[in-house]
Amino acid sequence: MPLDADHVIDRRRLKRRLAFWRVLGVVAVVAAVVAAVGRFGFVGRDFVARVNVEGIVIDDPWRDRALAAIAGDSRARALIVRINSPGGTVAGGEALYSNLRKLSANKPVVAVMAEIATSGGYMAALGADYIVARGGSITGSIGVILQTTDLTGLLEKIGVKAEAIKSRPLKAQPSPLEPLTPEGRAAARSVVLDFFDMFVDMVAERRRILRDSVLTLADGRIFTGRQAKDNGLIDALGGEPEARKWLAETRKIPVSLPIRDVEIERGEGLWRELLGVVVGKALFSERLRLDGLISLWHPEQW
Repeated sequence: MPLDADHVIDRRRLKRRLAFWRVLGVVAVVAAVVAAVGRFGFVGRDFVARVNVEGIVIDDPWRDRALAAIAGDSRARALIVRINSPGGTVAGGEALYSNLRKLSANKPVVAVMAEIATSGGYMAALGADYIVARGGSITGSIGVILQTTDLTGLLEKIGVKAEAIKSRPLKAQPSPLEPLTPEGRAAARSVVLDFFDMFVDMVAERRRILRDSVLTLADGRIFTGRQAKDNGLIDALGGEPEARKWLAETRKIPVSLPIRDVEIERGEGLWRELLGVVVGKALFSERLRLDGLISLWHPEQW
């Protein structure tokens, strides 16, 4: 049956409307992709990578893989490490320091301190080529600590007697279940001092400060960002803008390059497990291991 003129006109209008909305949809998708590329720099564009180090610093293989990926990504022109940490295990601070030093062989690394970057957090910052902190940042606390508790008096009062069969006298020293012997104290102290010497050597080498001067600063005290700058422990006061300015002036990396946050993928439940291990090592001597000595400021608060 032939179509009347009004029906033909209506069909043409409908087709034009459909074509209009299709074109508009395609334009919207293209605009969204362009905006995402412009904002995040994902597709083929150079960028400055940023890694956030927060909370307790531990030996983290997932973080190591992320840093290795940045080192191998030709689009990543530089790395900014934002540190907000009171420290952590000595092994954790050392591992992060070492990985930042390896990465800096390929591209510049800048550490930006937030509210706090003490002990192992400061050790990690030493791996950067340039360190920036706020005037009000808390840093320093250069040192190592091993904590223990003698519960023998309490156990005696409640009628509990602990016994241990050991291969040698220094096995499981220190332990909360027996008094710390002079020999045990000397052995534990030698381990703490060895780690301390390693920390002091890092500061002396990376900050180009005489070792005797570092020892004066490394009595465990904390510093404000301003004090750290005056003592040569950091390079400049400020934040991320100052880090970008240094990269532009010394490494010719434009301030206009976008920053891309690096997501560190970890197994489900990993952090809860690792935090339990670290906190346990800090508070309960029976769980102490050699890799559990900590370089941490006020561990009970974190």
